[in-house]
Amino acid sequence: MLQNLIEKAYAGTTLTPGTPIATDTLIQKILDNIVNPMITLMIGVAVVVFLWGVFEFVQSAESPDGRKKGGMHMLFGAIGMFIMVTSYGILNLILGSIGK
Repeated sequence: MLQNLIEKAYAGTTLTPGTPIATDTLIQKILDNIVNPMITLMIGVAVVVFLWGVFEFVQSAESPDGRKKGGMHMLFGAIGMFIMVTSYGILNLILGSIGK
């Protein structure tokens, strides 16, 4: 299975496994095809949770329990967005530091 992944990563290139450029290409493909889409998906989920919390907060304006529940969803959504944006920034900072 790992061999298939490596062969797909080198498909269409004249690079051989083990060269630094080939490793950069594999890392870049992993980032482009797995890590960045996952971060984008998680940011989207956090935005939906935040907006659901706003909806709950406004809908149950008379109920203290409803406002508390909506406020917690807004808080968790905001924390989730912060964590995802921060992880994306840290990832790019590390990659920039090592020259990728």
